[in-house]
Amino acid sequence: MEFIEPILGIASKIYSQVGKVKANEKRSERICDRVKHLDNLVRSIQKWKPEQITAEVKMALKGLSFTLNLAQVLIEKYTKISFLKHFLKAGDREDEFNNVNERLNDAFQVLSGVLKVDLSNEMRKLFELESRQKQDEADRRVDDAKMKKLLLDYMKAQQEKTDAMQRDMESLKINVEKVVASLDKPSITEEVIKLIKPKDLVYDFPREPFMTTPTSEVYKGKYHCDPVAIKRYTDTVTISLSEVREIFEKEAKTMQRFASNNILRMFGICIQDEGGPSPQFLIVMEFCEKGSLRQVLDKEGLRLSWTTRARMCRDAARGLYRLHQTEEKSKVHGEINSNKFLVAEGYVVKLGGLELAKTETSLRKLTKSKVSQSSASLSYSSPEMLDVNQSYNKQSEMYSFGIVLWEVATGKKPFDGWSNKEIFEKVGKGTYQEELPSDCPKGLADLIDACRARDCFQRPSAGVLVDRLQSVVNKLEES
Repeated sequence: MEFIEPILGIASKIYSQVGKVKANEKRSERICDRVKHLDNLVRSIQKWKPEQITAEVKMALKGLSFTLNLAQVLIEKYTKISFLKHFLKAGDREDEFNNVNERLNDAFQVLSGVLKVDLSNEMRKLFELESRQKQDEADRRVDDAKMKKLLLDYMKAQQEKTDAMQRDMESLKINVEKVVASLDKPSITEEVIKLIKPKDLVYDFPREPFMTTPTSEVYKGKYHCDPVAIKRYTDTVTISLSEVREIFEKEAKTMQRFASNNILRMFGICIQDEGGPSPQFLIVMEFCEKGSLRQVLDKEGLRLSWTTRARMCRDAARGLYRLHQTEEKSKVHGEINSNKFLVAEGYVVKLGGLELAKTETSLRKLTKSKVSQSSASLSYSSPEMLDVNQSYNKQSEMYSFGIVLWEVATGKKPFDGWSNKEIFEKVGKGTYQEELPSDCPKGLADLIDACRARDCFQRPSAGVLVDRLQSVVNKLEES
């Protein structure tokens, strides 16, 4: 009797497992059916008195116990996700099911013979050799067809994983090479703005420039293998080379104070055809492949994640902070708007508009007429600048910067479609502020509103803003 309870327990496990198999379902179900009939025979023996159970029956029960253990392990294997790996490594897979079925048949023959039971048609089909072989062959064909599909799907999935890993590896290699290259470069604060030799510069002139102004054409080129933007003046004033050099050298020393990863880098000035009758003057600066911040927002806008947008705001604030923190305590940009910020690879934002202004002024011809103030520029004007005749200062500039941050959060243009009069009335004399998106992270929204505060003394300094934006970025990256 010691084998009966374990046999019934193992049989119960087989019944619960068979519905979970992921492959070889038909053969597993067939084993389950055969176990159920054996289960009935064992339960009949359970009712016997101990002295009725012969050594032959005990031997058969002991063997059945081992066989059911094998059957339970076999079925359990095909309930696991990893069965395909084992399946591919196995040798003769048919032997597993054939062996278990043979052993179950042996046990049935012994126990049914001892009990002298009349075999039903169902039991006869399950255990008679010819019928059993036909059933097992039919089950095998069904299971093998499904197994073939599973294997092909598995191979496809593994190939996709391998391809993805290969792409990740290639991307990692590129990123590592970029970082290593950047580590080999001198610090930006060590880079000297200088006169560049024409032989060190390569650019696409006379091909189409990627940008034009009334007095210049801007080309993409290379300086020491780095991509650069090269501004070539199309209509220069008559000025001696010595004067240009003197103005440039003085301004280069001033510009060096603004060296920062978040301020557009100036490499210097290049004079081509210096000994000829018409020398060409080129201003060489960092190239930002994504264009202006406004262009990025027009193109990608709300598709950018909040983490990316918060980083862009932080980068822009770092550039403004570096400008505000020069020895010249009153130093301001004067024209803060989303077109004055450039976006490099990785959505790194850099403050522009600090080019070699004095050098450029000495080279280009001034236009005779001055364009009147547009609503686009008024969109960035602080309430105090609109309402009273007040001098422009850092607090006024912080309001303009708050409008830029609002653009990053919304992707929209400020006061789009408004007239000058509407802006004067609602912002200069009123308290109107354009709304932020409802899903804007609270920390970022609070900072944007603080920069746009009507009371200029409530606006944060650039340094405080950088610190608080970094905290916003940290929280978004953690979540």
